[in-house]
Amino acid sequence: MAEEIEVDYLVVGAGAMGMAFVDGLLTETDATIAIVDRRARPGGHWNDSYPHVRLHQPSAFYGVNSRQLGSNKIDQVGHNAGLYELASGTEVVTYFDQVMHQDFLPSGRVHYLPLSDYEGQGLVRSLATGAHTRVRYRTEVDASYMNVTVPSMRPPLYEVADSVRCVAPNDLAVPGILPAENYVVVGGGKTAMDACLWMLERGIEPDKITWVRPRDSWCLNRRFIQPGQEFFATSVGSFVEQIEVAAAATDVDDLFARLEAAGLLLRIDRSVQPTMYRCATVTESELAELATITNVIRLGRVQEITESEIVLERGTVPTSGQTLHIDCTADGLERRPIVPVFSEGKITLQTVRTCQQVFSAAFIAHVEASYVDPVVKNELTTVIPHPNTDLDWMRVTMSNALNSARWRENEELAAWLQASRLDAFSELRTLEADADEFATSLLQRAADAALPALGNLQRFLAES
Repeated sequence: MAEEIEVDYLVVGAGAMGMAFVDGLLTETDATIAIVDRRARPGGHWNDSYPHVRLHQPSAFYGVNSRQLGSNKIDQVGHNAGLYELASGTEVVTYFDQVMHQDFLPSGRVHYLPLSDYEGQGLVRSLATGAHTRVRYRTEVDASYMNVTVPSMRPPLYEVADSVRCVAPNDLAVPGILPAENYVVVGGGKTAMDACLWMLERGIEPDKITWVRPRDSWCLNRRFIQPGQEFFATSVGSFVEQIEVAAAATDVDDLFARLEAAGLLLRIDRSVQPTMYRCATVTESELAELATITNVIRLGRVQEITESEIVLERGTVPTSGQTLHIDCTADGLERRPIVPVFSEGKITLQTVRTCQQVFSAAFIAHVEASYVDPVVKNELTTVIPHPNTDLDWMRVTMSNALNSARWRENEELAAWLQASRLDAFSELRTLEADADEFATSLLQRAADAALPALGNLQRFLAES
């Protein structure tokens, strides 16, 4: 007979979003919760990420609302020098393990079922013993819907000959993998950028690296995404400048030219117009290093790697048995179909602020704790899908602005946002409340440009 547990919420997935959601419920309600996850530790895909992975954005904006991630220090060395620290993958996994064992479980309100498979209808099967647990619950929470995938979680989606050396970025640090005569990095996103930077930092010559980039990407400038009073002028000022740029632009090309001129968006190769935008966040120093790799292949996606050539959508390039291929093509920001966050007996965690997964989960938890009407709940949690193309920058910017305006009009939500550790814009509201002269001027500039900016973005999208 299966063991039985009775709780208010059954949360499927102990990744970052699941943990941030549960933290919100524990803080704002007296609910009981069961958490089911296939992995042996909390942290989701962070358990499978490559050893050199770090957050793209400051640690201050990540984790759960109730516990700080990192030591809130500014890095002194490396490409991130002068900016707030970026937690490593090991730090993130350790952090979530501490949240689980030092905060969640001691509350007495959380049942944690790791290394377990959820079979539906409240039935959980242990992957260690095969034993079943029956969870009786009021609301099911799907914390795995966003389906984050990293390269080590699956083989390449293209054919690879048996004799070809093709590895995930995780294997770069495995003794015996390096050195190689040449290297091919497959993929144009942040994982590929990280792999290239790691190799360059270890002394591998740029001319030994071939980079298969099906699409070039617009990147966010990390210098403008910083917490702390000392960065207020640049961080909040850049947010206002973004609105003013959108208001002043005459067409799509002019918009991106202005965003780049202001340093708000960056690209590796100034001679190639990016067609991708996926929230990759970098420093100008990192881009300068990446630009030293000049052997870039832009012939579409890889279809097959044989003993002697790489077959792409629009051509082939030679390779050899002495070349190490690094597959960086897993879709870490899969664009999932939008479903209602709140439906009868179920909550599906999705992003309500672009590429801010943990903030979104914490916000959804607050809405669940504070509101009853499902129509109101879904109005407050309008989903913003992950961006993919350059034009998506306009779509998500508009959606973020509309969601933020809706939240600011609600006095209760505005108060929660101001107190939220995960809300990157809470400091603006704090200074506004203190009638700070500079903050007030920024707010006025933003207000003056907001409607023209939204009008332009709507027009540009329609024309595109």
